[in-house]
Amino acid sequence: MSTLLIGGTGQVGYELARRLAGEDLVVATRSGERVCEGSREAALDVTDLDAVRALIAEVRPMRVINAAAHTAVDRAEAEPDLAFRINAEAPRAMAEACAGIGARLVHYSTDYVFDGSADAPYRVDDATAPLGVYGRSKRAAEEALLDSGADVLILRTAWVYGLRGQNFLRTMLRLGAERDELGVVDDQIGSPTPAWLIAAVTTQLLDRADVGGIHHLVAAGRTSWCGFASAIFDSAVRRGLLQRAPRVKPIPTSAYPTPARRPAFSVLDTGDLTGIGIHLPDWRDALETTLEGVEAPAVG
Repeated sequence: MSTLLIGGTGQVGYELARRLAGEDLVVATRSGERVCEGSREAALDVTDLDAVRALIAEVRPMRVINAAAHTAVDRAEAEPDLAFRINAEAPRAMAEACAGIGARLVHYSTDYVFDGSADAPYRVDDATAPLGVYGRSKRAAEEALLDSGADVLILRTAWVYGLRGQNFLRTMLRLGAERDELGVVDDQIGSPTPAWLIAAVTTQLLDRADVGGIHHLVAAGRTSWCGFASAIFDSAVRRGLLQRAPRVKPIPTSAYPTPARRPAFSVLDTGDLTGIGIHLPDWRDALETTLEGVEAPAVG
């Protein structure tokens, strides 16, 4: 079955391309570069809405996966028009084009559509209240896709990391090798989720006609950024990726001010997926699986 993957160089997009390679797959990136063997490539600037519609009309896929997004949460506060263009208007154009040819659209959203005031994991149907531009742009996309008349699957995920791109895991591994002590926020709670897990579950759901609308896709369990950092360092030392673990000092969000407000609690209830047989490993186990793909540095 033909698939158009938009955003093939991002964390999730790259993992998806690897899993779908060998099928009838077209991978669209801004530069049109080859992401993996076994797929065709296409150049696409998602801020050009006419180009988005034209590519879908040209490829005429049965499935479109949108892994492109403006994910720089703080920068979005300074460039809201661009954030909404990429995160809301481009997905709307994709949905309209998909509705016209009867294609399914898979799109990724975020825990940042919630304000973090809850004391229990957020369910799919809980009220949204984004705190910043990034969350508002992603929520706008959800609403547009649900109203588009297309066959859409929206997967909300959170705290995404992996072995490529800019993310918390790679930052901690770098800083852990450079510093003896790190202050890490300890009063934001969520579920660290690796890109490979998101890609793996997505491929399981691609052709499930019984699964549509919004679903929550994160690893099981919860922790703080501080707890996540400590787990990264512990595992990295055991695996020889770091010679020693830096001291991790818990700090409040107020000690690390950022342009964008972040939800204090953004754990997502995944019962909608686990209830249909989707296995979501504990975040600690998912971290260990991720780090199995990292080679220890040469010594000497």
